Amino acid sequence: DIQPTIFFNDMRAHGKGFERYYESAKDKFGIRYVRGIPSSVKEMQRTKNLVLEYNADEGRKVEEFDMVVLSVGMVPSPSTRDLTSRLQVELDRFGFCQTRDARPNVTSRPGIYVAGAFDAPMDIPESVMNASGAAHLATQCLAEARGTMVTEKTYPAELDFSGQPPRVGVFVCRCGTNIARVVDVPTVAEYARGLPNVVHAEENLYTCSTDAQIKIVNTIKEKNLNRVVVASCSPRTHEPLFQDTIRQAGLNKFLFEMANIRDQCSWVHGSHPVEASEKARDLVRMAVARAATLGPLHQSRAPVKLRGLVIGGGAAGMTAALGLAAQGFEAVLVERETELGGNLRHIHYTLEGSDCRQVLTDLVKRVEQEPRIKVYKGATVKEFGGYVGNYETVLALADGTMSTVEHGVVILATGAAEYSPVEYGAGQSDRVLTQTQLQQKLVSGAADARTLKSVVMVQCVGSREPEHMYCSRICCGQAIANALKIKDENPDAEVYILYRDIRTYGMKELKYREAREKGVTFIRYDVDRKPQVDLSGTRPNVKVFDSVLGTDILLEADLIVLSTAVRPQADAGELASKLKLPLTQDGFFMEAHMKLRPLDFINEGMYLCGMAHAPKTVAESIAQAQGAVSRAATILSQPFLMVGGIVSVVD
Repeated sequence: DIQPTIFFNDMRAHGKGFERYYESAKDKFGIRYVRGIPSSVKEMQRTKNLVLEYNADEGRKVEEFDMVVLSVGMVPSPSTRDLTSRLQVELDRFGFCQTRDARPNVTSRPGIYVAGAFDAPMDIPESVMNASGAAHLATQCLAEARGTMVTEKTYPAELDFSGQPPRVGVFVCRCGTNIARVVDVPTVAEYARGLPNVVHAEENLYTCSTDAQIKIVNTIKEKNLNRVVVASCSPRTHEPLFQDTIRQAGLNKFLFEMANIRDQCSWVHGSHPVEASEKARDLVRMAVARAATLGPLHQSRAPVKLRGLVIGGGAAGMTAALGLAAQGFEAVLVERETELGGNLRHIHYTLEGSDCRQVLTDLVKRVEQEPRIKVYKGATVKEFGGYVGNYETVLALADGTMSTVEHGVVILATGAAEYSPVEYGAGQSDRVLTQTQLQQKLVSGAADARTLKSVVMVQCVGSREPEHMYCSRICCGQAIANALKIKDENPDAEVYILYRDIRTYGMKELKYREAREKGVTFIRYDVDRKPQVDLSGTRPNVKVFDSVLGTDILLEADLIVLSTAVRPQADAGELASKLKLPLTQDGFFMEAHMKLRPLDFINEGMYLCGMAHAPKTVAESIAQAQGAVSRAATILSQPFLMVGGIVSVVD
């Protein structure tokens, strides 16, 4: 019955899956979004309700609410400035760590790296990627010493329970309030005590905590347990932890069973606590019944092929290959085009001012001079098979021959493609360009900014529509970068940016402000009243409805520039089928977990980076590639992997 209202200026839903989530919140759950800037909040004396005053397109408005929640900005913690002063690390004017656009994670002092929101305001997936990237930069300096100080963990000999009846111990987790706020945990534990073969059952606040694990080990020894059931969260994240715990008590790790009473119970039945508690008891009963049938299984060692396969030779792919080499491993870099560079070949400068041509030249030179990297140009993946640590890929080479590569890991960096628009007169006039085409013309001299009188840019062309319900993330930055380029060379030029929402997140906001200060005019249009282009005259005309003025505006332009969408590669589905990898409904590759495992595929030993994952900037692609190398090194740094245990047999 609660009616949430969100006041906003620009909806910054620029992350992967965010746009669809935003639209779902409106359409399915009825969340009300109001484009308006609140100016004051006052408390009513009698009701204690809050009166919020705000300015909307229709003018000043006042509404009454029970509660007002403020979405506040990120600032560095006060202790950070003292820490960075002692470390002699430079900060920007806001107190965040000073880094360069093309060198993410790198501070002003060699050997010190930065990760997460101290680098710049960022969300959880970006923080996780960023942290893995920083880990790679730190460990590549230590690659030669890897493993020299490792102390191998020892376990007691496995106990033999042959011929003994099952003695099951059940540990039910409250998971703080994640489970306990819905499921009646005490009654679940009490129910478990009465199940066949159960000799011990208890509840814990957090079963995954160190104290609880020690308690499980002691209980196994005291009660002579030979099977263990933990009723808590997902085995996808916590089963290895609990298997290791019972192994420390002398049990074979496969004598463990897990009941997922969080993801599959409390989280999906939050409004039905009675039924959820009943279901939790059912899940525990089934887990106990299965645990009684378990027997010890054993794994064997399989050597790891200390080589990585990188598919895609753009900025992300080249960075990943160089990263593997820096970690001391061989890398095979496969690029289907006849030259390296990917989308980076078509970009000359970024919003932050990086020289992309220099970045490209440097990456290509380093890749071609690195002895640990084998490059295949004009090559594609023909066949793929194997398992983590022992993959085998057949490549179709440019000369028509085949080559087989044995490798331990895969890093996918196949990139994305710019949408070729048909809207707004694209293809009908040489005065209608994309942002990439405009940038190339400005750099080459084919378009002289000093002669331009009026330029109209249209945002979200091919993005944020029912068939492609995602934000292409880089379009707003591209538009502002090109607008500033024109204004710097010709301050008198009129530049109009027609937008739905400006998504200059993080430090890019400074460039948005700079563009406004230099006279770039931003006009917001509604998705139901898109701009109209007329190419019949000597100069193109653009008609757009300005919701602030409440009237149509006619703009005469020398150039119409379209900020076009980033689309998945046309053959992404074919490659995904060969590698047995999932795609999102938008056609980008799907990571194992959007927030916690944004660099991993669900298939172990396979990793993801760059625009194959989702639209992103050059700097973000480089950071994610470094992070993928860090994840891949967790496999390649091991001389062998334990395989087997659970295997298929013919009955």
